[in-house]
Amino acid sequence: MSLPKELYYSEEHEWVKVEGDKVRIGITDHAQSELGDIVFVELPEVGDEIEADEPFGSVESVKTVSELYAPLTGKVVGINEELEDSPEFVNESPYDKAWMIIVEPSNNSEIDELMSADQYQEMIEEE
Repeated sequence: MSLPKELYYSEEHEWVKVEGDKVRIGITDHAQSELGDIVFVELPEVGDEIEADEPFGSVESVKTVSELYAPLTGKVVGINEELEDSPEFVNESPYDKAWMIIVEPSNNSEIDELMSADQYQEMIEEE
């Protein structure tokens, strides 16, 4: 399982990449492997507000439908439209091609509450 060190991680298995004053969000390699083959991704619209720990979309696999939980609060300023036609990117490339949304955070201190790669690794080993 890959776990890029430069990312931050949530307890709900989302990753966050800080890019200047915005963040890019997706789901972790661990999450996609637990879900199985992803067949559909539902994302919010550009301009939507998301709230930390609240659902912002969903992923559907052959096994189940899972909510995506916002790791922080902010305004959606970009979505990965390629996932509409190619949901399999979530399985193939969770940290690269399968980013989901770009958000302008309302409160940058929420980033500090997320886990490091090492902390996330410990959490999933305890599950």
